[in-house]
Amino acid sequence: MNIHEYQAKKILKEFKANVLNGVPILSLDEIKKKSKVLKTNKIALKAQIHAGGRGKAGGIKIVNNIDELMAEAKKLFGKKLITHQTGKEGKEVKRLYLEETCNILKEFYLSCLVDRSSSKIAFISSAEGGVDIEEVALKNPEKITTTKINLSNTLDEKDIKKIIQPFSLTKNSQQQAVKLIESIYKVLIEKDANLIEINPLVLTKEGDLLCLDAKISFDDNALYRHPDILSLK
Repeated sequence: MNIHEYQAKKILKEFKANVLNGVPILSLDEIKKKSKVLKTNKIALKAQIHAGGRGKAGGIKIVNNIDELMAEAKKLFGKKLITHQTGKEGKEVKRLYLEETCNILKEFYLSCLVDRSSSKIAFISSAEGGVDIEEVALKNPEKITTTKINLSNTLDEKDIKKIIQPFSLTKNSQQQAVKLIESIYKVLIEKDANLIEINPLVLTKEGDLLCLDAKISFDDNALYRHPDILSLK
């Protein structure tokens, strides 16, 4: 089972991962009130569907004021987005997510998953973020680093260094990356997730490392062990 971006970010935030402030929108009537929570007029308006490729399909808009926000939200709410993952039938947008924006310097890719073929946990990292990782793997496999580790309560420092090596970060940003790696590993273990994907993971011009987009997947057994996943709103 996949959960929406805003739900994934709620979990990540609970585990101390850096995410931007955002609010989910379940109806257009909520926008004016909920948007006041955000500390900027420049807002990212994001369609919430269970499929990648939203940006290319027009499912992500950057707006500069409340009038633009309302106008774009009305266009997006109820629209069918067709991406490379939805097929021709597309996915209807029934939820929106309003999020603060940031000054992006670089975009990376990071994921953590259960590798059933080796019975290990695999981290996949790349300096090529914000694009389909499958395309990178096909055209530039050398730009992807896969780090497989044995299941344990903690991560080895050498493994963490290998995971973040493609990012070429400064010391301060490296410390943030280490904390993020530890956070998403805890989510995978404690919530019984089978995939956590951060794409893109961004480095801002101010030197902050943020999860700009996030996906978390669970198998059915996890839902029985963690019923709170189903109650996310």
